Amino acid sequence: MSTTTAGITFLALLVLALAAVHVPFGDYMYRVYSSAKDTRAERIVYRIIGADPRSEQTAGSYARSVLAFSAISVLFLFVLQLVQGKLPLRLNDPATPMTPALAWNTAISFVTNTNWQAYSGESTQGHLVQMAGLTVQNFVSAAVGMAVAVALVRGFVRTRTGELGNFWVDLVRGTLRILLPVALVAAVILIAGGTIQNFHLHDQIVTTLNGVQQTITGGPVASQEAIKELGTNGGGFYNANSAHPFENPTTWTNWVEIFLLLVVSFSLPRTFGRMVGSPKQGLAIAAVMGFIALFSVTLMSVFQMQHHGTVPTAIGAATEGVEQRFGVFDSAVFADATTLTSTGAVNSFHDSYTSLGGLMTLFNMQLGEIAPGGTGSGLYGMLILAIITVFVAGLMVGRTPEYLGKKITPREIKLAASYFLVTPLLVLIGTAVAMALPDQRAAMLNSGPHGLSEVLYAFTSAANNNGSAFAGISVNTTWYNTALGLTMAFGRFLPIILVLALAGSLARQGSTPESVGTLPTHRPQFVGMVVGVTVILVALTFLPVLALGPLAEGIH
Repeated sequence: MSTTTAGITFLALLVLALAAVHVPFGDYMYRVYSSAKDTRAERIVYRIIGADPRSEQTAGSYARSVLAFSAISVLFLFVLQLVQGKLPLRLNDPATPMTPALAWNTAISFVTNTNWQAYSGESTQGHLVQMAGLTVQNFVSAAVGMAVAVALVRGFVRTRTGELGNFWVDLVRGTLRILLPVALVAAVILIAGGTIQNFHLHDQIVTTLNGVQQTITGGPVASQEAIKELGTNGGGFYNANSAHPFENPTTWTNWVEIFLLLVVSFSLPRTFGRMVGSPKQGLAIAAVMGFIALFSVTLMSVFQMQHHGTVPTAIGAATEGVEQRFGVFDSAVFADATTLTSTGAVNSFHDSYTSLGGLMTLFNMQLGEIAPGGTGSGLYGMLILAIITVFVAGLMVGRTPEYLGKKITPREIKLAASYFLVTPLLVLIGTAVAMALPDQRAAMLNSGPHGLSEVLYAFTSAANNNGSAFAGISVNTTWYNTALGLTMAFGRFLPIILVLALAGSLARQGSTPESVGTLPTHRPQFVGMVVGVTVILVALTFLPVLALGPLAEGIH
């Protein structure tokens, strides 16, 4: 079987698997968030945290709960990292000292579902921090995103009320009923494929064929790897991330990991359709996601297999930075999936991609990671773009736009527009400041367009809570740890606040019946409009800086 045929088969099986689970998994998540019953484990958790599962929260109360929970999580993880030298399962001599600036950056990173890592995991974090700190945040940060998405959907469903549900119920149910059982099964599958799971620290010393002693670092890798992908987190146990054979041993475990990082986000549109009482609406959102994803992965594969840019190529493809056990095509699919979602995991190194291949990883994130996006964040980001689309369509015909029976008034469109503008402002301002400071320019290992691309990638990744990097830039400095930490925090919580404010505004409205002037939002015409509006908005926002970075590099 040729490389191209094998790659197409790999991708086709992935699409078929996602299509097969879309309905049953989406329906299951609908039942989880719509059920009036709590399990015994959930009732115990509610009792411990002092939450009343029967109470409802307004948009403001829901947002305050999200922020309070996240602030406590940041504080806990920050302190845990600084005192890990006095805890069990620690590293005796970490290669990278855990400074307050690095601990702050890492705490913000994992709580915001970004998982940006300015350190090597296996030589910096002990097993207890990896399990009780980082892995726990992999679960709950993903559950927070799902909870916010469900709250927004309730805003469309409910009428003349300010109540959007209960954050603590949504958080606990998303963690215990969805993420935990799927991650458990996935971890067992990964272990069967060769991913390691043990508690060895640096006590495995082997002698190589050359007679050199080498230390093999073990750890509870499979349990972290499973939720790292499922929750679109992306932080690796090892510095090499999913390119490391202990995290991702074979071609089929590579397929499983890509499936995991897509499955929740591609199934949530079905949950949305069930909640609003129209599966066709959910199918339309899934179609937008699917079209953008397939178009993106096609371009990425072509650029990596055929484009001859500034990166050396061999046998007609860019093989630098690519693991041989995966190959160029499968690595391109992984890179595309991880940047279309907010995962940020890598099984090859994006800094080694061709100029236009690197452009695609940037553009995927700059789309807002909505195809299918992060766990929850992809759905609410896509719904924001759907609202902007019906607003544009309303301007064309001269009537008040409506979506799912709710009028899009000036208040709603201001909130939607503000949501869309947050991340571009963070990306462009952060990049501009870094490029204006001599010390930060000195941190770049490359000059010219590629150096700009490295800085642009860092702030794009942080603002969109992705976490992957172009590398080639020294970011473990006080300035970068602080600047990127703030970018991650604002990039996560400002959009969440705006989404919940929008949900509350929609829930307070009545229901507007459909009329002959209502734009059908479940047909291919609407799907095409959303795709067009999304691409045009992003192109208008980022094309100038992309022209100075990867585009300039590509035509050099």
